[in-house]
Amino acid sequence: MNDDLTDRLLGRWSEIRRELDMKPYQVTARISRLGQHIARQQEETFGRFGLNRGEVGVLSALRTASPPHRLSPTTLFRGLMLSSAGMTSRLDRLERRALVKRIPDPDDRRGILVELTPAGRKAVDDAVAANTERERVLVGRLSAKEADTIARLLKKMLGSIEGDAAG
Repeated sequence: MNDDLTDRLLGRWSEIRRELDMKPYQVTARISRLGQHIARQQEETFGRFGLNRGEVGVLSALRTASPPHRLSPTTLFRGLMLSSAGMTSRLDRLERRALVKRIPDPDDRRGILVELTPAGRKAVDDAVAANTERERVLVGRLSAKEADTIARLLKKMLGSIEGDAAG
């Protein structure tokens, strides 16, 4: 396999700072670069449906919640690792487009719930279906065994950061 950008960059760093072990970057730099490429592809795909990745994240969280597809804003922002203000901004945009609606929480007079609307369900279903094909093509460059191995190893790495109880 030929050297890639990561190999060349790490080689230069190894020459400059010989005392530093650059080996971990063989993994983390590539994960980071893949993340950027995947994010760009997702933005392109979701953009065709008038959505961005963050909005699809909110709609997906609601879509995968048990019917009637409602969650509290707190549950949403914690699950999506956003600030409360960031979540409010997303919810405002989605509500203006009638993809979600805020309703009173029947169990808490002061609380609200966010509910996925039928239009929101269609939008997220269509966007995720289109993106699934792009993801399949990307991962399809690997054998089934390679994909399973990478998935298992990434799950192990992520579990050590997020904690196995988070899943």
